[in-house]
Amino acid sequence: MELFFVSSAWLAIVIWLILRAFKQRNSLPVLDPAEPPEAAPAVAVIIPARDEATNIERCLAGILAQRYPRQCLRVLVVDDHSADDTFEMVAAIAARHGEVSVLRSPPLPPDWVGKPHACWVGVNAAGRQAEWLCFLDADVWAEPALIASAMAAATAEDLDLLSLTPRQELQSFAERLIMPCGLYLLGFCQDLRAVQAAGSQDAVATGQFMLMRRDAYEAVGGHAAVRHAICEDLMLARAVKRSGRRVLLQDGRRMLATRMYDGWATLWIGISKNLSEMLGGPTRTAAMAAAALVLAWAAVLVPAVDAAHCAGGETAACWALVPAALGSAAAFGLHIAGAAYFRIPFWYGLLFPLGYSIGAALAADSVRRRWRGRIHWKGRAYR
Repeated sequence: MELFFVSSAWLAIVIWLILRAFKQRNSLPVLDPAEPPEAAPAVAVIIPARDEATNIERCLAGILAQRYPRQCLRVLVVDDHSADDTFEMVAAIAARHGEVSVLRSPPLPPDWVGKPHACWVGVNAAGRQAEWLCFLDADVWAEPALIASAMAAATAEDLDLLSLTPRQELQSFAERLIMPCGLYLLGFCQDLRAVQAAGSQDAVATGQFMLMRRDAYEAVGGHAAVRHAICEDLMLARAVKRSGRRVLLQDGRRMLATRMYDGWATLWIGISKNLSEMLGGPTRTAAMAAAALVLAWAAVLVPAVDAAHCAGGETAACWALVPAALGSAAAFGLHIAGAAYFRIPFWYGLLFPLGYSIGAALAADSVRRRWRGRIHWKGRAYR
């Protein structure tokens, strides 16, 4: 009876998680291609770049191919003390394309994190002509309709901040194992509809693409107001929304793509540096990691225990094996479907217990970094 109760509870939990994930499936409106508004406003695209020599040319190629009135688009790359050839590469592109400018960021002031400082420098260099500010990560590449479509959506919805989630390009074993599990975990834990509701004081955004009205940016103090934040994108979006303005995150997979990490070294530090902040603090992060670890391995252990007892002649265990097998099959099926969504081999969906286990270790490392009070990222240490 005890085995049947545990197996039934396991099946119920899996069904609840799948329904919750399914509910989130269409929570983000998909940004469709569109033409720019009739009176296209001036846009300053600001790209902070630190050691981005492998990405910056592709990023700029996408922006220079935009179907947006050329006279209304200005591109500023802020080189944040790169140790590679980022500055020289952008300078060569700027020499051929007058709408592109590159500048070196001044020394990082005390209590500033590098990325918000580079964005702040870019805004100040953009001048007063731009009505909209577009912050774009250097590891993102865009389709030609990106700016026009984003501007059309922001204008139609009367938004003050539009953020877009890019399509994730997963190539290494580390990315394919960890990234889908991380996004599933967010889907299980977040209620995007509630967070994005106009009456909510919370917000969700990604700094990979953020299109903001300049007056809204200035009203909340811009990046200077979040100068200490590792998750400056989320903090800035919350500040804009709490000021009474409209903030929306949309699915931008048709308009832009990214490859955030290229293996274990960059993925581990890239995720652990801000995972605790993203998940709501050390206590909540530890609880979520523990729950994910237990549930991931339950998919293997619950039916295995039932099968072992059933083989030993326990009739009740054979009955318990039915809900246990159904729950585990659903869990594996969900992750196999996720592998198909990310266009990676299906068998990565079979490895999800390992993915969540490593994710739990990442969460523990993120909590450890918070308790130590120091985070290292791209050659810098932040308090």
